[in-house]
Amino acid sequence: MFSHIMVGSNDIARSKKFYDALSSSIGGPAATQDDKGRLIYMHNDGIFIVTPPIDGKPATAANGGTIGVACSSEAQVNAWHAAGVANGGKSIEDPPGIREGGFGKLYLAYLRDPDGNKLCALHRAG
Repeated sequence: MFSHIMVGSNDIARSKKFYDALSSSIGGPAATQDDKGRLIYMHNDGIFIVTPPIDGKPATAANGGTIGVACSSEAQVNAWHAAGVANGGKSIEDPPGIREGGFGKLYLAYLRDPDGNKLCALHRAG
C-alpha cells in the first residue's frame, strides 16, 4: 500500500544520529544521504526518509499521526526504544509492554523523535 514514509527535520545531523541508532537496533543500515540532504533508510522492503522541509519553513510533527515500525521480537522492541531514548528521543505513553485490543496482543513502545514525530515499535505477541 505504501511506497515510503517521510518526515521533516529541523536538524538533519541530530536526526541522523537518532534514526541511525533506531535502524541499527532492528538490524537496518545507517542512512544514505542524497544530494538534497535527505536521509534515506531502506530495510525489509520499507523506505523511510527524513528531510528538511522543501518550503523552507520549520518542520512540525503531525497531530494525531503515528509511524509504526515492525519488530521481530519483544527484545527488538525494547532495543529500539532504548536506542531512541539514548539518542535524543523521548519515551511517551506507557512503558514498553503488552497492549490488548481489537488487533490482539501487541507488544508496543512509543517515542517522540527530536522533532516531535510520534513513533511506535510493534511486535505481534501471538
